[in-house]
Amino acid sequence: MPPEESAAASSESATRLVIGAIPARHGSSRLSGKPLRSLAGRPLIEHVYQRASEAGQLDRVVVLTDDDRVAEAVDKFGGNAELTPVDCASGTDRVAWAARKWPGDAAVINIQGDEPLIDPEAIDRLAIHLREHPDDPLITLATQAGAEDEQNPDVVKVVLDCQGYAMYFSRSPIPFPRNPVRATTLRHIGIYGYQMGALRRLAGLKPTPLELTESLEQLRALENGIAIRVMLVDHAWAGVDTMEDLQRVEALLAKGGSATSD
Repeated sequence: MPPEESAAASSESATRLVIGAIPARHGSSRLSGKPLRSLAGRPLIEHVYQRASEAGQLDRVVVLTDDDRVAEAVDKFGGNAELTPVDCASGTDRVAWAARKWPGDAAVINIQGDEPLIDPEAIDRLAIHLREHPDDPLITLATQAGAEDEQNPDVVKVVLDCQGYAMYFSRSPIPFPRNPVRATTLRHIGIYGYQMGALRRLAGLKPTPLELTESLEQLRALENGIAIRVMLVDHAWAGVDTMEDLQRVEALLAKGGSATSD
């Protein structure tokens, strides 16, 4: 490619939109009304939105919800929200439904709506990678797992190839520690960046055998040959699935808002 064409392509990549999408379903089975639960005097979804808004590489942040009450709460604190169907089966489906109206050359970061301590710098790293590597269809994060994570089925593990792409995700300990000298166990962090074409393709695919076996949606991508680039970060951050989690995060915020997950 001639230098002038290369420079033009680089400039075009640098100006592509990256949208931060926050799926927020009101009817969580483990903690009903989770997005509106009070956390340090504000709705949980407001904390997530504000942390995402601190990511300087996002061109837009939007909450995608199935409930007017959540949309009204977002509007009240000055955020942006879009209503999506109640029957969206997953956060990815909710994001893909909304993305039908978004520019086809945009990239999207799926930010979970129950992570009020999410690290804005980690979001920025994903956004920059999506802009600079349009051939990477899907990207996510991982960090070194703790000893207590290896046997915990609620902590998803991931193994990578030599180029930094995911080979497999599992709730089981992977790799199996047969030898004393072994690879580092990595803990997956559930935030995803998509090129728009990959998001739309993934949402149109049926659930796959490994996905259903492990109950891990990202395996649908791998089973269909969609590569997942994995970037490493220093730590995970605490999320909210239960009332106990909510209380724990509130205590962390009272101490200064540590982003580190236990």
